[in-house]
Amino acid sequence: MPTAALPITDRFQEVLDRLSTKSIEDYYNPYQEFTWPDRLDENRMWMSPELLTPYGTPLFDELGEETLRRLSKWESVNFYSLNVHGIRELLIEVVRRIHMPGFEVPSDFFHHFIGEENEHMWFFAEFCRRYGNKIYPSTAMRADSDWEPEVENFLVFARILFFEELVDHYNTRMAQDETLCDTIRQVNRIHHQDESRHIAFGRELVSLLHTRMRETVGPERLAEVEAYLKRYVVFSLNSLYNPHVYRDAGIPDPLALRNALLEDDRRREIERRSIRKPLAFFLKTGIFSDDVLPAV
Repeated sequence: MPTAALPITDRFQEVLDRLSTKSIEDYYNPYQEFTWPDRLDENRMWMSPELLTPYGTPLFDELGEETLRRLSKWESVNFYSLNVHGIRELLIEVVRRIHMPGFEVPSDFFHHFIGEENEHMWFFAEFCRRYGNKIYPSTAMRADSDWEPEVENFLVFARILFFEELVDHYNTRMAQDETLCDTIRQVNRIHHQDESRHIAFGRELVSLLHTRMRETVGPERLAEVEAYLKRYVVFSLNSLYNPHVYRDAGIPDPLALRNALLEDDRRREIERRSIRKPLAFFLKTGIFSDDVLPAV
């Protein structure tokens, strides 16, 4: 953990104060907010079609409407499962740093962050268990290096920020999609409401952590950090292509479908749109020197 304080700016303090106030004003009790129906309509889409992994390729039409409806159910469950795992991991990392040297100023906001993310994890898990009878397992991407404390702290919050921005792309679209049922729209709308605060906070914090990291490590280490974070971006995108989902949707050869989609350049273009905002942020702040991502 760091001993040096963050290079706090007036802007960062103003953002913290504003977001903390919003967290208090917008607070809701998730255990009372949701009215869970016994079941969701299997004859409706559970995810916006353009968010499904085969979208934009010939396989989308080849699968047919019935299979796509089944796929939308299980890709929806997979998406919320990824949220459960992602939130659990980020909570572990944030709890490790709350009230630790170097994080004195944002610690108060961390309390709001931890409380809200814990509630998000609950309602995503509740959706998965109620309507899918499962939470899909997930694997974490391991670091291939022993990072210095300043690097480790930067990477923790850079990963959290990217994860939140990727998820918010999906939340925003599904919250607005009137073809989806009210329960799905509500889950996505409420999560987006909270994540907009977390993203605003995350961008400020990541910028400050990046500034401090650049003061402590050399160019070669910074290049390693960039390469690792780019691999994390690709890893996160690839986690959406789950062969267990394809199997549950009744697709005969799940691995063949996954491989075909990962090899289809048309999917890369769609993925780029889903990460447009965090990629632009990483480029603007100098975290990324270019927008070239590693191959699958």
